[in-house]
Amino acid sequence: MKLDVFEIISVGNELLNGKTLNTNAHWLAKTITKLGGFVRRCTVVRDDVDDISSAIKESIKRKVNWLIISGGLGPTYDDKTLQGLAKALNRELIVNADALKMVEKKYEMMAHHGMIKKADLTPERIKMAKLPKGSKPIINPIGTAPGVMIDDGYKKIVCLPGVPVEMRAIFKESILPMITKVINNFYHEKSIHTTGIVESELAPLIEKALSNNPLVYIKSYPKGYEEGNAKIEIQVTAMAEQYFTAKKRVEDALEQLKSMIMAHGGMIEK
Repeated sequence: MKLDVFEIISVGNELLNGKTLNTNAHWLAKTITKLGGFVRRCTVVRDDVDDISSAIKESIKRKVNWLIISGGLGPTYDDKTLQGLAKALNRELIVNADALKMVEKKYEMMAHHGMIKKADLTPERIKMAKLPKGSKPIINPIGTAPGVMIDDGYKKIVCLPGVPVEMRAIFKESILPMITKVINNFYHEKSIHTTGIVESELAPLIEKALSNNPLVYIKSYPKGYEEGNAKIEIQVTAMAEQYFTAKKRVEDALEQLKSMIMAHGGMIEK
C-alpha cells in the first residue's frame, strides 16, 4: 500500500508561548488522516525566517509528498512564512500579479462596504502578494492574504493563513479536492470503552491483539476512575486500499480485544 506522506508546520510565536492553542494543526491532522493521508510529523516554529526555512528544508529531506504550512502570511512585520519558504527553496521573493489582484480586490470590496477608509495598495498590503518565484496564489474566500502553493511534482507545498476560519475555508475549497484526487487509501477507526481493568493489565492484551492483527494500530486512553473502576478508551484504526478491508481489520481486532478483556474480568461499556 502506497502512503501519501504529509507533514504540517505551524508558524507563530503565540503557539510557543502558550497564548494560542494550535487548533490548526489538530484540525489539519485529523482531516488529512480521515481522507486516507499519513501525517508523519507536526512541527511548530517561531516567526523567524531561519527557523521557518530550516523546518521546511528538513521536511523536504524526509521526502514528504505534501507539506502544509499555516500562519505567517499577513501584512505585519512578523509574518515571515513566505520569506522563510523562499530562503528554503533558494527562490526570489517577487510580487505575483495574480496575488496582487486578489489582494487589491479584497481591499476594494472592504472599502466599498465601509470596512476601511481607503483601498490603496500600501507596502504592507503589497507584502501579502510577494511570493516565492514559481508559486501559485490561492483565493482566500474570507480574508485578505492569499494562500500559496508550489507544485514540484512529487512534492507539494501549501501555505495557509493562521486564522483558523480562513485556513479551513481555503483548505476545503482548494486543497481538499486536490488531495482526494491523489489519495487511494481509506481510513477507518472505532473505539470501545472499558471498565474493571487497569491499563497495565490491558497492555499485554493489546500486544497480543496487535500480533494477531499486524495491519491495525491500537491505542489506549485512560479516562480516570468512576466509582473505583478504571475507565479506558481503546481506539483501533486501520488504513487500506479498500474501505471494506480497513473496516474489517478494525472490527476483527476489536472482537478479539473484547473477548480477551472480558476473559480477564473487564467489562465493555455499551
